[in-house]
Amino acid sequence: MKIRLLAGVLMLGVALAGCGGAKVEDTPSAAPAPSGSASASAQPSAGGTVKIAINPWVGYEASAAVVAYLMKNELGYTVELPEIKEQLAWEGFANGQVDVIIENWGHDDLKKKYIETDGVAVEAGSTGNKGVIGWYVPKWMADKYPDITDWKNLNKYADLFKTSESGGKGALLFGDPSYVSNEEALIKNLKLNFKVVTGGSEAALIKGAQQAQEQQKPLLFYFWDPHWLFSKTELVRVNLPAYTEGCDADPKKVACDYAELDLDKIVSKKFADTGGKAYDLVKNFSWTNADQNQVAMDINDGMTPEEAAKKWVEANATKWQAWIPK
Repeated sequence: MKIRLLAGVLMLGVALAGCGGAKVEDTPSAAPAPSGSASASAQPSAGGTVKIAINPWVGYEASAAVVAYLMKNELGYTVELPEIKEQLAWEGFANGQVDVIIENWGHDDLKKKYIETDGVAVEAGSTGNKGVIGWYVPKWMADKYPDITDWKNLNKYADLFKTSESGGKGALLFGDPSYVSNEEALIKNLKLNFKVVTGGSEAALIKGAQQAQEQQKPLLFYFWDPHWLFSKTELVRVNLPAYTEGCDADPKKVACDYAELDLDKIVSKKFADTGGKAYDLVKNFSWTNADQNQVAMDINDGMTPEEAAKKWVEANATKWQAWIPK
């Protein structure tokens, strides 16, 4: 995995995948507090090293960037940001490669294994973000075919979505294979004449959605909120059978929409026990979908994650000061 280091004047990168490795000294040199900070006149005392996993979507990276920025500039920690896909990040709790997953989308199966059974991780409270996964079409399609937003009518329009990769069926564009997914089960159990086509990344989904709306191309795709894209491109959600408690209990039998998730933070048990103020900051961190979208949009528009975090921190002192442990 690739590791980004927050120390001194090094900036956060924006790549979302990679492999390799690096080592960082456990004790950083003191770094100046951000402009407008309550402690701007003092150097933060040196802390240890904290490893915050970076999962491959920009909203996650926005949350990690702000927490890392404050951890470095307010509390004096060195922060490593290893780029690891969702499920693999949980494995890092046991081997010391990961201290923090800053945005967890459900994963009850992983919670059962790593929290309940193995005892190497603990929950660290809500991020404040509400997460919703769903299927979307560009707005022009909903305008031209108003009934397309009802899943019962998708087969009627399947031919519109055919691609060279969909084998004569309608294509449902998916992102990174590591993302939470019920798509195969939904297609099978709802008897839809569609095939999942993997774009491979968040960037592929964004590009596809933007082109579909701008060029009036048919597209059915997997996406999620919070995301900055909704403020830039008009999209309409397809209504799948309504979620009810337990309808997704058996992954093979899922025939319902995704539940709205209260996104939470997961940390290693060791970090919870010994992380001190860094752990307290992670536990206290809570913001809104709008906050995350602002930082994520700045990253998308060309800022480094650290630059975007600094901008948000300087404009929102009253929010983040409440997260800083006394």
